[in-house]
Formats: sequence, structure tokens, C-alpha cells
Amino acid sequence: MDFALTEEQRELASTVRSLLAKRADARAEQYDESLWQTLCEQIGVPALGIPEEYGGAGFSLFESLVALEEVGRSLAPSPLLSSLVTSEALLAGADEDAKQRLLPRIAEGEVAAFVDGDGPVLDGDLASVLVAATDDGLVELADAERTWVTTMDQTIRLATVAGGSATPIGDAGKARDRARLVGAAGVAALAVGCAERALDMTVSYSQERVQFGRPIGSFQALKHRMADMLVLLEMSRTASWAASYAVATHAEDAERLAHVAKSYCCDALSHIAGETVQLHGGIAITWEHDAQLVFKRAHALGQLFGSPREHRKLVRL
Repeated sequence: MDFALTEEQRELASTVRSLLAKRADARAEQYDESLWQTLCEQIGVPALGIPEEYGGAGFSLFESLVALEEVGRSLAPSPLLSSLVTSEALLAGADEDAKQRLLPRIAEGEVAAFVDGDGPVLDGDLASVLVAATDDGLVELADAERTWVTTMDQTIRLATVAGGSATPIGDAGKARDRARLVGAAGVAALAVGCAERALDMTVSYSQERVQFGRPIGSFQALKHRMADMLVLLEMSRTASWAASYAVATHAEDAERLAHVAKSYCCDALSHIAGETVQLHGGIAITWEHDAQLVFKRAHALGQLFGSPREHRKLVRL
């Protein structure tokens, strides 16, 4: 396996990063609809992994997760992960009629959410395409009661979903299995992006903050700590890309690699976030600085689609 992006994939990542750097707001409690529409219309991020016959761009899930890593780096709210999970669940378990009806809507930018069990649903209160895996099969929900749930990280939006009418559309087991796999790989990609943002922020601050007449980044002990953060970041990226590629291609080891990536990337981000706070000193614990956003995102991603400990238990050697 070649652990490097193609020229097209690098261009995709660069384009998404540039747009988010100009317009993303990490302190918003809900995604920016205008920014989301720009990502959909100019770059087609939710359509990347959807086949052309269903209104998509016909690339693969891997390209979608490349874009998701950049979303993670921006720290901004985005419905991309929930839309990816839902579209992949539909591709895996929905009947042909449901695919023809729902996937083009997701590709065009309608927010989608996947309900799996009784827990909070990612972007469940904002979704216009709502799909659920139930004991009676895969269903499309309409007129469900959706209630926003307060979260520590305001950029990860959760809601409870209850009631409503349910239209059977396919196999819940296949959809659920795919959604959990894509969710784990997606969270790993978000974690890598967040970790990169944290390291860049820390290195930049260490070059600006002066103590004892010199930038603190010149002190050997702090250099070593930032070097360790870089090692964790690069190992996380390797794990994330391996999982993304395996899940995208339906490889035999996709499940194991997704569990490894979710576990390792989230644990690594937790450590990097802690170092980010430590190396920024007192300013990191103020509401005005973005270090607290990294810290909250790390804790939120650690629980989304299963904790690192849960995924380690599922690794099959």
C-alpha cells in the first residue's frame, strides 16, 4: 500500500483547507449553512464517495475522508461525517428505490443522519434525510421528534430522535455494520486533523512566547515534547489513511484497521491536546484561546462511535 496521497487528493485537501481557513468558525454552535453549500457546490464534498448513478461524483470514500481530515483541522462544526455515514449505510443496506431517492439529495448537500439504537444521533436535529436501523429493518423516518442535546464540545452536535413514521427501505444489519465502520474511520480522520491543528498552534506559540530573553521554543525540553507530538501525529495519520483506504475498498482487514485507527488516533489526540494546553501555559485555559477547543474536541471524539478501549477490545489479530 502506498501511504501517500495522489496529486488529485493533495489538491482536494488543499482546496478544502484553503476554503475552511478563510470562512470556518470554530466557535459556532451550528454549522455555517453558507459555507456548507459552498463546500457542496464548488467542491462536492458529500458527493465524493457516492456513485455517479446516484448523483454523486463517483470517487471513493477515501477522498471523502481526506476532506473530512481537513474539516477536523478547522475545528468548525460540519455535517460531513453524519452525511458520509448515512450515505455509506444506504449504499450497503438500502433497496434500489431508496438509493435512487435519497442518495442524490445527500450528494446535493441535504444534511443526513443515521439512527443506530437509542443513543444521541449525530446532527439528528438538523437532518432532512433521516435513516434508522431498527429491529424491523432499515427505515426512512419522517416527522420524528428531534431534540438537541447539550454537549461539552459545541461543534459536535447531537440530538435524540423519537417517534415519527417509518418506511422500510432495506437491510438494517448491513447498513448498521457499514455505518459503524465508516463512523470509526471518520472519527479517526477528524482526530488527525485536530491533532495537526493543535501541533501547528503549539509550535507557532513557542516561537512567539519569550521567556528569559528567548523564545520558549528554543528550550531543548520543549523541543523534545513537540517532537513527540509530531511523532504521534504522523503515526495517527498513517493509521487513519490505512483504515480509510481499507474501508473504502472493502478490504478483508478493514474492520481491524478501523478499530486500530479509532483507538490509536483518539488516544494520540488526547495526549496532544493535553500537551497543547501545557505548552501554552495560562492562556490555554481562557475562553479566548483556541486551545480549549482542541481539548474539548479530543474528549468528544474519544467517545463518538465508541471509546478507544471499546475498539481495542474489538481488534482481531
